Amino acid sequence: MQLSLLQGVLKTVRAGIIVIDPDQRIVMWNQWMEQHSLLPSADIQGKAFCDVFPGMADGRTHVAILAALENNFASLLSQTLNKAPFPLYANSADAANAVRMQQAVHVMPLEITGLPRHCVVQITDVSMAVAREKKLRDLATELESQTLVDGLTGIANRRRFDLHLDDEFRRAKRNATPLSLIMIDVDYFKDYNDNYGHQHGDQCLAQIASALGGVLHRACDLVARYGGEEFTVVLPETNEDGAMRIAEAMRAEIEGLNIEHAYSGVAKFVTVSLGVSTVVPEHTAKTGSLIHAADRALYQAKRSGRNCVVMYSDSRKKADQV
Repeated sequence: MQLSLLQGVLKTVRAGIIVIDPDQRIVMWNQWMEQHSLLPSADIQGKAFCDVFPGMADGRTHVAILAALENNFASLLSQTLNKAPFPLYANSADAANAVRMQQAVHVMPLEITGLPRHCVVQITDVSMAVAREKKLRDLATELESQTLVDGLTGIANRRRFDLHLDDEFRRAKRNATPLSLIMIDVDYFKDYNDNYGHQHGDQCLAQIASALGGVLHRACDLVARYGGEEFTVVLPETNEDGAMRIAEAMRAEIEGLNIEHAYSGVAKFVTVSLGVSTVVPEHTAKTGSLIHAADRALYQAKRSGRNCVVMYSDSRKKADQV
């Protein structure tokens, strides 16, 4: 009666059950295991674990089985580190394509009166849970990316700029390499907005953002909307000459857009002023010093007539215009 009840329970359990004797031979293999391994119990009974699963010999699961048999230790194998240790499949199509189900594996010592210690391996299909977790992670990543993108222009926003600059500043410190920053301001943009309307103003900013991004060709470079009509560009491992060349290319690119601006005090089309700073950060340096220097250079560019590039030179305590 009890044996029949046990057999009935094992058939209905929605988990894999393997019982292993002290000689590491499989003495029980439930129906769930038959279904998902495509191996009938009759072919498995009495065989050594490593003969049935040669690829798992000395792996984490095998080591856990030995620990249970020899030292009476139970183990719950991390699904993160052991995603699919057993060759088990949700269906025949997955088996044909060698797509294993995601598994949680619990290895437990089994004490039976009158018998030496055995071991129970319980395997649970966690594929759906893993899929849900992945979907949640993907959604979280997408949501985070949205919080780092400027809604109007589609480029990085101020928060993304701050994070990127911090990362690159630390890297420049470690490697003693130059880091350059460009601050960009659209000339007479308030007059543009007032006379052409905010819708045209938004379109203008979007065109400028796209043009600035088109000048950059490295994944580590970043153009961001700093706020309003101000943009900023982070250029890792770029010295003063390189930063000035990129800044001048950006100035010319915006000028070449030929966006009409009849109310500008500089030209008949939209232009930008650019301030550049370069530093090889010392150990105690802060990102604020680089931003302050670029901002000072931008201020000097505006005072010098706009539609130009100015490099901040700390050594000479002044900004050099180009």
